[in-house]
Amino acid sequence: MLMSVLDTPRREVAEIDHALLWSALLLLLTGLVMVYSASIATAEAGRFTANQPAYYLVRHGIFLCVGLVGAAVAFQIPLNLWQRYAPWLFMIGFVLLAIVLIPGIGRDVNGARRWLPLGFVNLQPSELMKLFAVLYAADYTVRKINVMHDLKLAFLPMFAAMAVVGMLLLKEPDFGAFVVIIAIAMGILFLGGLKARLFALLVVGLLIAFTVMIVVSPYRRDRVFGFMDPWADAFGRGYQLSHSLIAFGRGELFGVGLGASVEKLFYLPEAHTDFLLAVIAEELGFVGVLTVIALFAVLVQRAFAIGRQSVQLDRLYPALVAMGIGIWLGVQSFINMGVNMGLLPTKGLTLPLMSFGGSGILANCLALAILLRVDWENRQLMRGGKV
Repeated sequence: MLMSVLDTPRREVAEIDHALLWSALLLLLTGLVMVYSASIATAEAGRFTANQPAYYLVRHGIFLCVGLVGAAVAFQIPLNLWQRYAPWLFMIGFVLLAIVLIPGIGRDVNGARRWLPLGFVNLQPSELMKLFAVLYAADYTVRKINVMHDLKLAFLPMFAAMAVVGMLLLKEPDFGAFVVIIAIAMGILFLGGLKARLFALLVVGLLIAFTVMIVVSPYRRDRVFGFMDPWADAFGRGYQLSHSLIAFGRGELFGVGLGASVEKLFYLPEAHTDFLLAVIAEELGFVGVLTVIALFAVLVQRAFAIGRQSVQLDRLYPALVAMGIGIWLGVQSFINMGVNMGLLPTKGLTLPLMSFGGSGILANCLALAILLRVDWENRQLMRGGKV
């Protein structure tokens, strides 16, 4: 169990939210199994994988171990320390996003420059920036809580910070991460007391801005049109989505069986990353997909429940952090699932906790550890103890 990794005393195990813990564990372990199933053919044929069927399984397992070790460390850090260093972590994330754009430093993959090569692994700063955005937006909201009704004092400074981050992300380009980070910041500001009318106007403004970015960008425009009718160009812009939908159709109710997917055999691109859910649908069927959705629903519900409990204990920063993590995991999983099912345009977003990717797994594990820490501190205070 995760708590054995965290090496906490036996007495404290009973003080952890078991629904949160088990839903996270099941998603992590299911992801490990499905990444292996989805990547076997790719690993056997890849020139960089040394024809080893378990290549991605081993790497994903290593990433998971690193993530759990990072979670062990993060769980020991009190929330007041996270709050103190949140602006510095946000600055670190900003610097990393800038460095990745420097020619010769950032790594290009499929026309996108999103990774910093670190020898054995590649670091994707945008994944860490999602966590840093949660911590920073929560701290910013707490500091501005008395002026949240004021557009100039409350919103514009955060807007400026997110605009700079957004420009860096769009330069990579990583439109999906940009959407998630904006959702995190806006959600936390709204939960912190931003006026409903102002929030509604900002949402409309963002929708207009997103529409303009899609219209003026040919590749984004092609993705939208491909999403609306993937069968019109099934061998071109609609290729990924059409094969994802075929995978869903083949899975029917109970799936074709674990490991028996046909679409992962070089038909469906990015089967072990962005389109992992399609492989789950084909192999485990509607029941498998519904189970994954239910586990994410439990995870998000517990995050908001922990946040509400923090509010009742007059702990605003931990409350906003917990809910911000819930927004992050909920929005990103919703977008990934929507893309896989053909409900949303194709985006380069992985399925949290499950898809292959070291930076994403590390960031997700750190976020879960911080969420568990919020819950643990709440329970200590409710028992009359100290945190």
